Amino acid sequence: MTDPEWPSIFDGHNDMLLQLAELPAHEAIRQFLDGRGDGHLDWPRMRRGRFGGGLFAVFVPPANDRSPLVPTGTGYDKALAPAMGAAEAMPRVMTMISRLLRIEAASEGRFRICRSVADIRAAESVGAVAAVLHFEGAEAIDTDFEALDVFHAAGLRSLGLVWSRSSAFGEGVPFRFPSGPDTGPGLTEAGFALVAACNRRRIAIDLSHLNEQGFWDVARTSDAPLIASHSNAHAICPHARNLTDDQLRAIARSNGIVGLNFANYFLRPDGGLGADTSIEVMLDHLDHMLSIMGPDHVGLGSDFDGVRAMPAPIRDVASLPALPQAMQARGYDAATIAAISRDNWLRVLEATWGG
Repeated sequence: MTDPEWPSIFDGHNDMLLQLAELPAHEAIRQFLDGRGDGHLDWPRMRRGRFGGGLFAVFVPPANDRSPLVPTGTGYDKALAPAMGAAEAMPRVMTMISRLLRIEAASEGRFRICRSVADIRAAESVGAVAAVLHFEGAEAIDTDFEALDVFHAAGLRSLGLVWSRSSAFGEGVPFRFPSGPDTGPGLTEAGFALVAACNRRRIAIDLSHLNEQGFWDVARTSDAPLIASHSNAHAICPHARNLTDDQLRAIARSNGIVGLNFANYFLRPDGGLGADTSIEVMLDHLDHMLSIMGPDHVGLGSDFDGVRAMPAPIRDVASLPALPQAMQARGYDAATIAAISRDNWLRVLEATWGG
């Protein structure tokens, strides 16, 4: 496989909308379409990096969360962020959805919000970026799911039940190293109802950030493939955010997918942030997940614009071809590279959304 043959990449998670929400709307649109001076994602760099599309997250960060990483002797801990209600979350959520809609309107067809895999393929066929609206945390959704109906009509097709905090639906995992993901109680009654509501609407359920008890609650009640959009192998990096081998097996049995997270502290066996992180550790996680799950259940979930510290060869989206190049050097065949880069995501989303 030579460079011009690298597959287009479908990415399971980015936080670009969070970054653009900090700018006035007209400036956010201009910077996305013409190029930003910082961050990881914009349209010119997406094209250079063969970025075909992905899940674009709406995430509301804690307003007053100043709790630090606390050294523990063997690693670090950070308390769960404070809970957030719908009234607090809704204005930021609406701003980010608006950014997505306005970018599409201004893009002259170069950027398309997609509600089906047919939409994604159609965008790809004309060189447009295919954007799927995703929520990283369900704080803006009421327990009667009236808002869910509205968001679904606006294009919501993927939902993370929680971020790393408690909500009406369940509890996330803390940023803790070393730690297993079994850190708290499972889904609430409202959380089980939200799983059923997503199943009825064919909205994908994302298990990244959900603790282990919540994971197993979803696994035994959802009728959709299990998805962890941006998580890694706990056996390689024992961070609370990463997945145990039993969780990886359950995702594979469900015909689901795990997207490799590019953040150093979810990759490195020492949990560190060091700038000297090699791209090889990304391949170590891929090797492990492939050995447990097989080649049909592994994808990419970069966390671009959500984290800063990534392996040095992955500076931004324009440098994405470095990863399939490294896969090839590790001995992955062309079919496996294409499956991880794009094909597995499209298959799982089609199985979840239908037709």
